[in-house]
Amino acid sequence: MELAPFVDHLRRELAVAAEVGGEEHRALAERLIASLESAARLALLEALSAAANEITRELAPGSVDVRLRGRDPDFVVTPPPMAPPRDTDPGPAQARPVRPPDGEEGGTTRVALRVPDHLKPRIDEAAAREGLSVNSWLVRVVASALDPDHGGRASRDSFTGGQRYTGWVR
Repeated sequence: MELAPFVDHLRRELAVAAEVGGEEHRALAERLIASLESAARLALLEALSAAANEITRELAPGSVDVRLRGRDPDFVVTPPPMAPPRDTDPGPAQARPVRPPDGEEGGTTRVALRVPDHLKPRIDEAAAREGLSVNSWLVRVVASALDPDHGGRASRDSFTGGQRYTGWVR
């Protein structure tokens, strides 16, 4: 997603507002525009990150990550696992979706996790294999382990058919 059109729009609006005040205000606006661009980009990135966190809470155990590519953000959507048809028993390649218990808000909490040195590379490899961040992978593993109806382990590719989704989420 390119932020440039939004920053340019803000720049134009500031210039139009400065036109009302005459030449002195126009000169001041031009000096402010240089520092305004980086501040506007940062504010937009913070808003997008907050929106992605809200969407992730609704998708749990799916997720939306905002990644910075150059100067522009990119969205990576990991959809929640799909539920198998009710008349089949989930096998090792299928799993029921993990949902938060009723009444929970789905907020997030920061937790410090200490793992033995020999496990860290294996965790990194498993997350990379599934195309997830380590945090997203750990959340998914914990949610799956705590779901009493979880019928087996499944890889991300078995849920998405090996596809990755990027773009806007509504």
